[in-house]
Parts: sequence; C-alpha cells; structure tokens
Amino acid sequence: MVEDAVENLISLAVQNGAAEPLDRVYLRNRIFALIGDEMAVALEGDGVEAISEALVNAAVENGKIEDNQTARELLDAQLMDLTTPRPSQVNERFWEDYQTSPEAATKYFYGLSKANNYIKTKAIAKNIVFNSATTFGDLEITINLSKPEKDPKAIAAAAHTAASGYPLCQLCLENEGYLGRLGYPARSNHRVIRLTVGGRPWGFQYSPYAYFGEHAIFLDQQHVPMKINRQTFTNLFEIITQFPQYFVGSNADLPIVGGSMLSHEHYQGGRHNFPMMKAPIASTFKLADYPDVKCGVVKWAMSTIRLTGTNQQSVADAAEHIREVWNHYDDPAVSVKAYDGETRHHTVTPIAYRDGDQFVLDIVLRDNQTSTAYPDGIFHPHKDVQHIKKENIGLIEVMGRAILPARLKTEMQEVQKFLLDQPNDMADYHRTWAEELKENNTITNDNVEQVVDDAIGKVFGRVLKDAGVFKWDAAGREAQARFIKAIE
Repeated sequence: MVEDAVENLISLAVQNGAAEPLDRVYLRNRIFALIGDEMAVALEGDGVEAISEALVNAAVENGKIEDNQTARELLDAQLMDLTTPRPSQVNERFWEDYQTSPEAATKYFYGLSKANNYIKTKAIAKNIVFNSATTFGDLEITINLSKPEKDPKAIAAAAHTAASGYPLCQLCLENEGYLGRLGYPARSNHRVIRLTVGGRPWGFQYSPYAYFGEHAIFLDQQHVPMKINRQTFTNLFEIITQFPQYFVGSNADLPIVGGSMLSHEHYQGGRHNFPMMKAPIASTFKLADYPDVKCGVVKWAMSTIRLTGTNQQSVADAAEHIREVWNHYDDPAVSVKAYDGETRHHTVTPIAYRDGDQFVLDIVLRDNQTSTAYPDGIFHPHKDVQHIKKENIGLIEVMGRAILPARLKTEMQEVQKFLLDQPNDMADYHRTWAEELKENNTITNDNVEQVVDDAIGKVFGRVLKDAGVFKWDAAGREAQARFIKAIE
C-alpha cells in the first residue's frame, strides 16, 4: 500500500541526511499535503523510482495533480526534495569530505544525486550503447532514450503561458530548488556545490540525464555568455587540480560548432576515458617560446593538437598562442577562413585532463563557416549522413562518443527488416544508405543487427571527419603542416 511508499520515502530522507528520526511525523504530513490522505495505490518494485511513482499515482488518484507529464515531474521533484538536505548542508558535507580526498567528496555528491532521483538512473539505463571499430579507434555510440518525449498537452499549454525570465536559463544557479513549469524542468531536488574558479564564484552539479559516468557540469554563477580565451585554459586546469580524477572541457563558443547552451558560461567533465583521449600522437612539433611543453598532432578524425607539461601556466600560454593564431588563420586551399568582415568563424574546443603529474590539454580546431554547397556548415555533418546525425558536434561527440536521437531505435528496426526483405516502414531518408548496406553485405537474421550497428559507427566516423578542418588525405595533411609551421 502507499503507506509503505510514504514510510520508505521518510526512511530515505533520514538515510540521505535530510531529516532525523524525530522528523518522521512532520515529513509524513508534508507528503500527505502533496499527495492527499487517501491511500489507494500500492507500492510495486524497489528503488527510489518505484517509491516516487507510487506516491505520484496516489496524488493523481486523490485529485491533487492532473495526470500529465509536467504535473507528474513537478511532484516527483517536490517529493524527492523532502529526501534531500538543504544546499547549505550538502555543501558543508561535500567540503568536509573533500578534506579526506576529492574523490570522497564527489562520491558523496554523486551518490546523493542518484539517491534523490535527480540523476535519472532508471531512464539512463534505457539508452542503447555500443562500440564501433574505426581507423581512429573504437568509437562509442549511444542512442539517447533517457530524456522523456515532450508532452503534446504541455507544449500546447505552454503556447498560452507567459514566458518567465526566471531562471534566465537551465544552467543558472537560480534553478536550485526551482519548482519548474510548463516547458521548463522541475528542479526542486537540485543541488549545486559552490566553488571558486579563476577567482570567480562557480557551481558544480551533475547532469540529470548523464551521457557518461559522473557527468558533471561546472558553471559560472553569473549568467554570462560562453567565451574561449586564455582564462578558459586556466579555469580548466584549476578544475582538474581540484578534481584530478575528472576530465573537464568546454564546448566551442560559436554557433554550429558550439554546444546547445551558448548563453551561459559552463564546462562539462566527469570520470570517463574517451576515445580521443586514448588516440596516439601522429607527429610531434615544438613551440619555440614554450620549450617545456610537449606538442603533438593527435591521430584523430577532428583536427586536434595535444599539449602536455607539468607547468600549468606554460601549457595554458601555449594553448592561447595556438588559439590566437588559429583565430586569424586562413587557408583557401582547404576552405579555412577566419573572418567574413567582422564575423569570426574560428574557435577551439579544449579538453583538459591529468596523466600522473602531467597536465594534458587537447585543442580541437573549429570553423563554423557555411557555403552554398554546405548551408548547414562546411565543417558539420554533411547532408548524406544527416539521416543519422544532423545536430551540432559538441564537446562529448568531439571526443568520440556519439549522442544519437531516440528516433533511431525504431527506425533501425525498420532498416533491419528492409535488409532482410521483410515488410517494413523504413523512412525514405535511410533508403540510399540501406541499399548500399544490402549490396555490400551478406545479411542474415543472425548478423543483421551487427551490420547496422557497424554501419552507424562508420557514419559517426564520417560525421567527425566532416567536422574536422584538416582532413587525413594528402591535401589535408599538407594544410595541417602549414598551420603547424604558422604556430611554431
């Protein structure tokens, strides 16, 4: 019965440090205020998701909320907020644990963020994940099924709801504890660790729909636009000094080649060894003004320079030198152009991580030009691969982990039927690709899924090549050598 769900939620609050046993009566009444007093829905299953689902169902049955996705998500977060210590308590515990070790602190915060259902572990488990071998190593392919589909009723209602300027965006500190609204996520159970980065107040949180282990977000506490400059490299090194077990990187700061949130300065990080980080050095070079920094061109689909050294300042200075040269660098032979008038086209995607006492900085060169032939972007997934991936190539995908749309789950099932000559509803935009697969492979019931998976991996490899400014052909290698000479 729901009484069990109520008592389990109260026990979870005590376990998480949000309440003491003396608070049980108070918490029970707070839960009843949200779900109603009539217990009519049984608790089925284990875990925090089952507890929340039972309580939310009770609220619907008791007429406390409407039965729609938005109302359910808002109530779920409110209930989970009761199990979550206040921000001041979370921060105090985090920094106390940090005195033991950075890992102890992040282990506490990550565990809490899962225990209070802020990190949607059950939803994340639905994602399809597999590796695909390419000439640049094993790429990681994910079909993202974790984020819920948007509720048509909520979309319609939001069209008649006045826009709110609070919070300014989904990364703002003001999201901590925010109820949410139509078209804006529930954040009642959201907590942010306060820290200092580059002498400024920043925050640290986890991503609710994580794309990899301990997927963290580091954010400026002020709502300021993303910007890549000398301070960026210093900030990245400062973060991996505070949290040496994590990598951290920044999306580019221009449209097309940047991430989906350019209006708020933030970085992403976490505990994951991406394919790009495993990629070897194809060639080395030296920067005359930075003799203590090891420099190399990474054997990677996207044009990447790796800087390594024990002196953070030297590595950051070398990175800034490369960024400055790149920002004004033209090479018409390979369609590289820094400016159209005052419109800048060049930037970088930087990723920092530790290798023992070495600080490593991978600098990926980006160019956001468009053309008549490539209206979506010259260095963007080209038209023939957009049936698989059309969206911007952001930080995570730059490093070799594809974030592919949920539609592909069902669409690839139809492609498999097509390959097996079975009745199907395959989308027309997959036809050319699927016909090539059929022509070039012997398809059986036993291998059809693997054939399609391998083909998706090859498409993602092509996507990364499309986004690379210097290709791995003769012309691209010569162009890359010209740029290296320009920075030496």
